[in-house]
Amino acid sequence: MPLPPPTRSRAPRHIRSIVAQAFERDDGLWDIEARITDSKPRIVELASGQRAPNEPIHDLWLRLTVDIRLNIIDATAVSDAVPYPGHCDTIGPAYRQLIGLNLMKGFRHAVRERLAGMAGCTHLTELAGVLPTAAIQAFAGDVVPTRDGQADDDDAHPPFQLDRCHALRRDGPAVERYYPRWAIKPVVEG
Repeated sequence: MPLPPPTRSRAPRHIRSIVAQAFERDDGLWDIEARITDSKPRIVELASGQRAPNEPIHDLWLRLTVDIRLNIIDATAVSDAVPYPGHCDTIGPAYRQLIGLNLMKGFRHAVRERLAGMAGCTHLTELAGVLPTAAIQAFAGDVVPTRDGQADDDDAHPPFQLDRCHALRRDGPAVERYYPRWAIKPVVEG
């Protein structure tokens, strides 16, 4: 269902697109890629020169290569369009500092520690934040079992996704309906 219609007349001023993709490689590793683009539907005057309508002001890429435990094996950042050519587009190698991190163990905090402020590119650092959940979505059903009764070989643990969001809380109706074995009674405070 889309958003409700706006209540006031409005004009488009800025477009930001973020796309994340995941690829299973033939060597058993995975590439998790994200791209962010910023553009405006009008001529933009930047300190470095004019940009035509819809010409990207930012067009940035970040690729992390991970193993099935979500450890980062390699990292690459590329800047195809930037507001300050010859300056913004030199920061890519700094993102190799992500190698050795794990996407599920303090990743966003570690990214900020290593690449916040002048140590990185604001937009690439922000883009890194979408990669953990993109990887989990990619792994769901392929690497991480998500169906009831397939959580582990010994069947002793609930599916990975339970208690990780509002809808799949173990004391909620969705888990009671779709994963009844793992449902717990809601705590009633009184």
